[in-house]
Amino acid sequence: MSHLPQIKIPATYMRGGTSKGVFFNLVDLPEAAQVPGAARDALLLRVIGSPDPYEKQIDGMGGATSSTSKTVIVSRSSRADHDVDYLFGQVSIDKPFVDWSGNCGNLSAAVGPFAISSGLLDASRVPQSGAAVVRIWQANIGKTIIAHVPITDGAVQETGDFELDGVTFPAAEVQLEFLDPAADEEGAGGSMFPTGNLVDELEVPGVGTFKATLINAGIPTIFVNARDIGYSGVELQGDINGDPKALAMFEAIRAHGALRMGLIKHLDDAVTRQHTPKVAFVAQPADYIASSGKPVAASHIDLLVRAMSMGKLHHAMMGTAAVAIGTAAAIPGTLVNLAAGGIEREAVRFGHPSGTLRVGAQALQSNGEWKVTKAIMSRSARVLMEGWVRVPG
Repeated sequence: MSHLPQIKIPATYMRGGTSKGVFFNLVDLPEAAQVPGAARDALLLRVIGSPDPYEKQIDGMGGATSSTSKTVIVSRSSRADHDVDYLFGQVSIDKPFVDWSGNCGNLSAAVGPFAISSGLLDASRVPQSGAAVVRIWQANIGKTIIAHVPITDGAVQETGDFELDGVTFPAAEVQLEFLDPAADEEGAGGSMFPTGNLVDELEVPGVGTFKATLINAGIPTIFVNARDIGYSGVELQGDINGDPKALAMFEAIRAHGALRMGLIKHLDDAVTRQHTPKVAFVAQPADYIASSGKPVAASHIDLLVRAMSMGKLHHAMMGTAAVAIGTAAAIPGTLVNLAAGGIEREAVRFGHPSGTLRVGAQALQSNGEWKVTKAIMSRSARVLMEGWVRVPG
């Protein structure tokens, strides 16, 4: 019996924000995987180590959480005024599929550094020192991200003193601008509020009927009040992720919210669309102890937010959900804005399980519709390992 050797593919393992994933230059992928389809999905599943019924991804690069079961493909952009195209694949841990329906805001911070280090950016656009401006086309949702990447001696600066709650060690700050972040989701008509309302009454059989803000910004997100679903807003992962009834409730909310937003046509479709929409619950500020043991004072935050990702409570906050939070906070009348005091604001600092995060958004109303020109936040990124990944041939 003959055995095929493993395939060897150039790759970089990177942390971006509070996530990490395997990054590829499109041209380095096997020819069959350079185009969307079954071959690409099969390759990425095997790289990450999915599907894994043990939910550990031992035989792959994944870390068995929604924050670490991720892949990124970057290429030179064919679009005017853009440097690179960025495609994000959220790999299911225990099921055989890759979800391409949304972006990863955290890994967005690593795209610019990867592009520069991989030679995908024209040398004339990289200063000897200062910041390189990388114009990124986010191919999953058709949006532009501007990354300001710190440069020292002509190379990407990765070390620094910027601290990000949810990341143990400091690093260099990467500022991200998400331009016109309202997501153009199929079936949602490109509207920031697909139902036309800032607040809806969402009916979820077996759970109840409660207020919800359904928004497409950064990533489609369903915001609900913590108290309406039996929580206070200071919960940590252990309070929810070990409770099967709670996880089933959140999945029911997610499925019915997705249907209401026009993201799926049937409730059953939610099973194959795990990455979007997200579900988050909000509350007014309160004192709590973050997962690191760090005390968070109510006086230092504008509101509390906890968010679900791939069926589990996130350990910090997804970058795209942070964009949704900043956007909703800037629009008077949303549940997020009301939890933050109901005042007009261009920035908000919220408490999450690992600490706090500040995100800004510029909102304006035109012809009765709200528009957000851009959302801004800072993350950090670092190469963890580079070389080749190997997958059985």
